[in-house]
Amino acid sequence: MEFAEFAALADEIEAEDADLEVIGLVAALFETAGEDLGTVTRVVQGRVFPAHDATKLDVGPSLCHEALAKAAGPNVSAADVEERLASVGEIGAVAESLELGGQRGLAAFGDGDEATLTVAELDGQLREIAAAEGDGSTDTKLDVLFGLFNRADPLEARFLARLVLGEMRVGVGEGTVRDAIAEAFDVPVETVARAIQVTNDCGLVAETARETGEAGLAELGLEVGRPVKAMLAQTGTAVDAIEEWESAAVETKFDGARVQVHYDGGETRLFSRNLEDVTDPLPEVVEFVERELSVPAILDGEVVAVDEGGDPLPFQEVLRRFRRKHGIETAREDVAVELHAFDCLHADGEDLLDAPLLERHERLADLLDTGISELAVTDDPDDVAEIEETALSAGHEGVMLKNPESAYTPGSRGKNWLKRKPDVETLDLVVTGAEWGEGRRANLFGTFELSARTPDGYATIGNVATGITDERLAELHELLGPHVRSESGTEVDVEPAVVFEVGYEEIQRSPTYSSGYALRFPRFVGVRADRDPANADTLERIERLAGD
Repeated sequence: MEFAEFAALADEIEAEDADLEVIGLVAALFETAGEDLGTVTRVVQGRVFPAHDATKLDVGPSLCHEALAKAAGPNVSAADVEERLASVGEIGAVAESLELGGQRGLAAFGDGDEATLTVAELDGQLREIAAAEGDGSTDTKLDVLFGLFNRADPLEARFLARLVLGEMRVGVGEGTVRDAIAEAFDVPVETVARAIQVTNDCGLVAETARETGEAGLAELGLEVGRPVKAMLAQTGTAVDAIEEWESAAVETKFDGARVQVHYDGGETRLFSRNLEDVTDPLPEVVEFVERELSVPAILDGEVVAVDEGGDPLPFQEVLRRFRRKHGIETAREDVAVELHAFDCLHADGEDLLDAPLLERHERLADLLDTGISELAVTDDPDDVAEIEETALSAGHEGVMLKNPESAYTPGSRGKNWLKRKPDVETLDLVVTGAEWGEGRRANLFGTFELSARTPDGYATIGNVATGITDERLAELHELLGPHVRSESGTEVDVEPAVVFEVGYEEIQRSPTYSSGYALRFPRFVGVRADRDPANADTLERIERLAGD
């Protein structure tokens, strides 16, 4: 396919606003792409490489501007291109407006062939740019870009400039490509969507749909060494999760960096959430994987930085390791990392994406003896609160809630994985009681009774024990000790003197407490040292927030 033909069709696509019409135009483009179908499928999205390949062109605006200026002739400078860009606002329009090709006689492009540029030639030249590295790489990239622009007509120049800077802007994303493949080659859109999920390669899917149809697409699967997009979570609450699923699988939410582990039986490769290869910076993770795994597998997990005692360190410490290209052994001594695997996508030749979460976790446990994130299933929000408290006390971010029966859907941010929603509202409530703790907290107050202010005194609304570390608990015990009025068994009556700021998920009617309300999922935020009980929140405000 000639690049001019692609550019003409891309121009039509860009001018069309209606989604269905855009899909039809993209389908027509695919039908006419011939042997360049895979490349065209990527380029129309502004990609040079498949989505699973994190290779970059590494062409910045200044290099592009210099190549355009050079192709426009000796009377045009990079500063002129930048000035026009400031006026026009879009690099494609600038490239289209320049009189390129004035130096064709220099035969600066490749072997000097000045014939019409094809999509295949363009793809090869862009890959040469991506492969250039080391001394002289900038000059190489400039020469190749100059050669491409020198051969481009105005419309080709518009889309070439956009492509090399990752700004295609024709309104074609993966969803449009999915639907266009289905329309062009008469295959079910659901089958195309599934094939894209497991291959992360729209070009391969388009070629398969054309050559072998629905049956061929159904045979596509995961491939060890070819990363897929990570399944994503949205925010939600324990109440949301349990009401929707009846029970929730709860696991620690780590303050680390997502990794996808690929082990082919001999070699290990690690990919970041952005699908970049991060194998080299994480040698201890590679060593762990190759020590633990005995069969090919694809795992999902989190890499966490830890101190000498094994306690988690902030996320920024993980980034220090991910970004390291040199001095890796020194960095390893400074910041240790460990893997917490929480899902299994493939094991010993079997794809597990469609298997329920609990089954996938069982397969994970079969593969690894250590390094597995614990999974607890419950239908009680209070259990979730206890698990979250344990996670927070250990220095982690909190908890994840997952549908026990859910499949693994790469790239999807559906309702089957929930990050426990941060408290969107807080209340300033008075501590009017406490209970002694248990276990290691037996000598401290472990739970605190909360009350709202009323015209006649205080009305209870719940208890809080979540969100308090052992160190903070000792401080609260010391703070409240002077205000204890009496004790009965494990219960302590406390003089209203201290105000807690407390977060919560929702306020519900409840006969359990004298206020008539209860806080769902209460969480300690802090002590309001700047407030006394006379300034605490009132029952009237509770009623307003509850919508009564």
